Amino acid sequence: MNDKIIIETRGLCKYYKGGEIKALDMVDTKIKQGEVVVVIGPSGSGKSTYLRSLNRLEEPTGGQIFFEDVDICDAKNDINLTRRKMGMVFQQFNLFPHMTILKNLTLAPMKLLKMEKGEAEEKALALLDRVGLKDRAGAYPAQLSGGQKQRVAIVRALMMSPDVMLFDEPTSALDPEMVGEVLSVMKQLAEEGMTMVVVTHEMGFAREVADRILFMADGQIKEIGTPEEIFANPKHPQTQQFLKSIL
Repeated sequence: MNDKIIIETRGLCKYYKGGEIKALDMVDTKIKQGEVVVVIGPSGSGKSTYLRSLNRLEEPTGGQIFFEDVDICDAKNDINLTRRKMGMVFQQFNLFPHMTILKNLTLAPMKLLKMEKGEAEEKALALLDRVGLKDRAGAYPAQLSGGQKQRVAIVRALMMSPDVMLFDEPTSALDPEMVGEVLSVMKQLAEEGMTMVVVTHEMGFAREVADRILFMADGQIKEIGTPEEIFANPKHPQTQQFLKSIL
């Protein structure tokens, strides 16, 4: 990890009902290149809204988002070009059911990056091999378990060679026995220096892999610290209450 700031939010807001509901309320964050930031907090605290705002899947009501020193809320910015550099993995896998795994993986790089078919397939097979699924390249999504589909979804994001990976509760739709196989792929990415922002309820993962943890409640970041600081000595009463209720 170096000191280069890759993502910064300044006064980020997301309001509904004319400001009655503050999903995000003046959120300031800085994320460094190569850093793994895990966002935790109770349901409805704004975690997913924050994550989805980073690539403007959620349109902010106010504030600024800088990605690689570019204000991506500026009307002149082509958000689609920005999104190519930000891989996104959701709770649901969103794989095309009528396409093989290989086709699912090669579609976007061939279409958007103009990658040759042979090159795209070679890259897809190499990445599938890394996550232990090379032998399933010719299978269809319905033939895979939930954990396997989520590993494919991670590979699909990696196919675009992103600078940042965003994970929105990637294990919450999985059966418990499949969670570990997805988290191990994420740990591997972290070890390789991938910048990652992860919203998750998996506290073991947060403790083991995060460089920093953001605790959110009521649309605000209440506390930021290392895993050691947050888990061993939380300062904010809401952090203390949240950890007491889940640990």
